[in-house]
Amino acid sequence: MASVVQSWEDRFRSHHPEARFKTSLMGTDTAMPGLYGGVADLALFGRESNTTENDGFLHSLQYKPLQLRLMAGSLDVPGKSYAPVLFVHKGNPLRELTIVQLRALFGCGEAAGHVPVWGDLGLGGEWKDRPVHLYIMDTESGTGAFVLHALQGDSRKVSWKTVREFSDSRHPDGTIYEAGEQTMDALVRDPYGLAISSLRYANGDAEPLSLAATGGSPYVRATRESLIAGTYPLARMTYVFVNQPPGQAVPPLVKEFLRFVYSEEGQKVVSDSDGFLPLTRRDAAQQVKAMQ
Repeated sequence: MASVVQSWEDRFRSHHPEARFKTSLMGTDTAMPGLYGGVADLALFGRESNTTENDGFLHSLQYKPLQLRLMAGSLDVPGKSYAPVLFVHKGNPLRELTIVQLRALFGCGEAAGHVPVWGDLGLGGEWKDRPVHLYIMDTESGTGAFVLHALQGDSRKVSWKTVREFSDSRHPDGTIYEAGEQTMDALVRDPYGLAISSLRYANGDAEPLSLAATGGSPYVRATRESLIAGTYPLARMTYVFVNQPPGQAVPPLVKEFLRFVYSEEGQKVVSDSDGFLPLTRRDAAQQVKAMQ
């Protein structure tokens, strides 16, 4: 987030030359302790907060922080909260999937020992009895944890016999071999695989699926427009947390800066960035209203 935050600060100072910032973006894991420890006015999150972080604030101060949506995650830029996309092998006829079906593939709530097959997703013929091989990012990573939480909250009940996780590693030349690239490479080698990856790694050997929240919901593809609108079921969001004690107002300087962030000028900074996506005007207005 560093480049976006720096641009916000520079633009804000053009309106308020007296403003001063001290910014230490050392990773989302350090953000919440900085807030409830009194070191930070704002805690910026590139992902959803987890139970440990929420409980840490609550146990320290005996109330919850104010949570605001900051900007939408990217479509396909690594390190910028990109949207997870499901892919099947090019020879697979499946083109749509619901979150309910995906939850079942993970084994959430399924009987012990159940091995999902493509027939469970409505495919017949040679596909009917073939097991589904699920390739996912490490569920301890930001993207992997987001997917698992979107499916089943804080539960870790997963059919690990049919799920294979991948973590970031390095190529022989030292460059990063991103987990999403690894899941896609595994899919290319496996006609019966289903991979969670990024559109960044889309290729001619794999087909992205449209997703729906339930069987009665519309199927949506991951696009810039569907992520901004929040209609893609696995769209990601980034957040900002503020220490607002019950019955008290958001500190005036903090509130003024955030009002700028949610202004048309502030969201244009996001639009012009290489990755993160802006909020809709309605969503931005809702964040401002939440500070009242």
